[in-house]
Amino acid sequence: MIIEIQETPDPSVINFFPPQPLLRQGTAEFVDAKSIRRSPLAEQIFDLGGIVSLFITADMISVTKTPEASWNELKPLIMAEIMDYLSTGEEIVPATTTDESSIVGQIISLLNARIRPAVKRDGGDIKFIRFDNGIVLVEMQGACKGCPYAMRTLKDGVERILKTYIPEVREVRNIEENNA
Repeated sequence: MIIEIQETPDPSVINFFPPQPLLRQGTAEFVDAKSIRRSPLAEQIFDLGGIVSLFITADMISVTKTPEASWNELKPLIMAEIMDYLSTGEEIVPATTTDESSIVGQIISLLNARIRPAVKRDGGDIKFIRFDNGIVLVEMQGACKGCPYAMRTLKDGVERILKTYIPEVREVRNIEENNA
């Protein structure tokens, strides 16, 4: 089993891409002792030490480490835990519910893990405002606010990613266009 690794602009975060699907739907985030109890894999990775959080999508596990921890030591251990767990055939986390609070959590987690790092590279940021009837309302900030490419980023990037991972999302709008 080959697990691809992708470094991110944040040196404390690395994404792991196993060759098989991880979740049937949605996303899962693990940031504390209570949340990791929902997933044996999350518990095993946290037990390695030096882990701050895990964010899991259908095709990726994004791992954030403490500043003191070393990726040279953690990467092979994390990959071994992922391979061992996937070989059991068990689900990473039980199927998530699709109520609105769960969807909002998934949206915020995806924004934080996949979208904000890319937007921040361009000197901007994106803030979640609300989710209502399939529409995600966000606020583009910093260099992205008023940028002529912001709408393209919003539709071709943000909306595409959110719709891919969260089927309940129908559209993403910037708060400015909503007030126009």
